[in-house]
Amino acid sequence: MCVGAFMGQLDASIVTVAYPAIEREFVAPLASVQWVSLGYLLVLVGLLAAVGRFADTVGRKLVYLQGFVVFTVASAACGLAPSLGSLVVFRLVQAAGAAMLQANSVALVSVSVPRERLRQGLGLQAAGQALGLALGPTVGGLLVASVGWRWVFWMNVPVGCAAIVAGHYLLPRTRERSAARRLDWPGLSLLAAATTTLLLALSGVSGLGLSGSAVLALSGLSCLAWGGLWRRERRARHPLVDPVLLRTPGIAAGLFGALCGYLMLFGPLALIPQILRGDAAHVGLVLTALPVGFAAAALAADRVLPRRWGNRGRGIGGAAVCLAALALLLPAPATSVLVIPLLAVLGFGLGVFIPANNTVIMAAVPARLSGIAGGMVNMTRGVGTALGIALVTLALHLAGVTIDGARIAVAMMAAAALAATVSVAGARSGRPAGPSQLYRTGGSRRQ
Repeated sequence: MCVGAFMGQLDASIVTVAYPAIEREFVAPLASVQWVSLGYLLVLVGLLAAVGRFADTVGRKLVYLQGFVVFTVASAACGLAPSLGSLVVFRLVQAAGAAMLQANSVALVSVSVPRERLRQGLGLQAAGQALGLALGPTVGGLLVASVGWRWVFWMNVPVGCAAIVAGHYLLPRTRERSAARRLDWPGLSLLAAATTTLLLALSGVSGLGLSGSAVLALSGLSCLAWGGLWRRERRARHPLVDPVLLRTPGIAAGLFGALCGYLMLFGPLALIPQILRGDAAHVGLVLTALPVGFAAAALAADRVLPRRWGNRGRGIGGAAVCLAALALLLPAPATSVLVIPLLAVLGFGLGVFIPANNTVIMAAVPARLSGIAGGMVNMTRGVGTALGIALVTLALHLAGVTIDGARIAVAMMAAAALAATVSVAGARSGRPAGPSQLYRTGGSRRQ
């Protein structure tokens, strides 16, 4: 499971390092090359909830291993891409494989370990994510400088092959499955439209080159799509995103907290390279402080924090640490001497907050619906990641790549930390929802 988490985050953080080389290779502007990441993210966010439901029906291990196959083959194809257009297409396929991995990762952990050790299991999985995130910039820079940008994708092939073999023998079979239901294609289409138009609108106001009328039109379409999705999911017999599940105590607040957490995790990765303006290797080492602090907390939090603290207490404490680190970073000069320890503290707070918050979510749903809940967690992570990068880019676009622009970006992240703290503090805890809470027996409409 940690291999899959590692590969997903490594791929997310390594590709941006190869942008300049891809621009030179295909003689393309940055606005076009950005679709290598943007297209990947849109497909990933759009498929996560659907894949989670499908995995609950046919088996999570099967879908997870097939996801490794798709991801590995698509990675090899990306390395062989003859044009930028084909590279973007192969990245879309790679994102489909990544969705099959990510939608099942949290669910497989939650059904593979005892409930009393669930937080530790999710912490280990989060550490795998942090390690991939930490190594991405450094490994990517070395590969691009030595053997070329195509090896950024080819390196996934041997790791993926090894993971397929290991997963076949080590991953548990799905013991509890939900009844087969038709996929909610209208809901999936509305979800894809809502996320795509939202991210495009945010990119447009962040300097993508779209006109003001286009941004307004995209914003309006996004609002209509989100409204249509909510209406559709309330009336659908087999909804893609279950509104009743969202009303289970702790889940809605937990998902909002997850969005804020990943916004704080990925925001600095977009901000620090812009404000330090140093050598790429130096900037990569500075950025490593954030995921290293994250991994340290994910691995050691259970040993250093009081045992009487429950998941809610750890979530509040972790979010408060994030808020303090960002508040101290707000007036600090853009020097690596001050940035490194504050990034490490921020990473530590996130390493406490995110596993505890995810545990609250997964512990509140029955095992047979863990794939749906896991898909919703990972879908929220994708949206939070996109918002973190988009809001930082927006701040720098509005105020320029200056200290003022950096402070606006940090203030946005601090607001997210405050929102996460309030959300977790105000969330109610609850037991897993039973069947009677989720469906009306014999009915064709949702409660």
